[in-house]
Amino acid sequence: MPTGFISIGSNIDKEIHIPSSLQALSELFGELTVSSVFESEPVGFVGDSFHNLVVQFESELSAKEVAKLLKQIELDHGRSRESQKFSARTLDLDLILYGDQIISDGRLQIPRDEIERYAFVLEPLAEIAPNATHPISRRCYKDLWHDFDKRDLRQTKLEK
Repeated sequence: MPTGFISIGSNIDKEIHIPSSLQALSELFGELTVSSVFESEPVGFVGDSFHNLVVQFESELSAKEVAKLLKQIELDHGRSRESQKFSARTLDLDLILYGDQIISDGRLQIPRDEIERYAFVLEPLAEIAPNATHPISRRCYKDLWHDFDKRDLRQTKLEK
């Protein structure tokens, strides 16, 4: 059964949408491993800060089926199908890893390139899966985080 990782973010009513999304995910996948919550500035636009975290789960579903369920949870939380990449949002759920799978199928990209590009994805991932390895680079996430350029880092760990 593949182990998957989902990046979660919200900057609109985040105190409502993050806990609600965790409940929805646990109903679908059972027990979750949940990272700390990180507050970070928006990337690519001006707006309210985001709360971001990563969860680990196991499922027998295909990656495409999981991604479809995540999109439905986003819609259930008021996300518009037309929302732009760099914009405020009630909820953003991205399947960033699924086992050792490498998928490039339209909108479904696994592993997501955000893992190595954004601290708000890599730091919580490294927290809950430090010794797991990136399916392409074969580097473990704690090493990727250690080597991440933190000079302009604008995020704060809020809670565990």
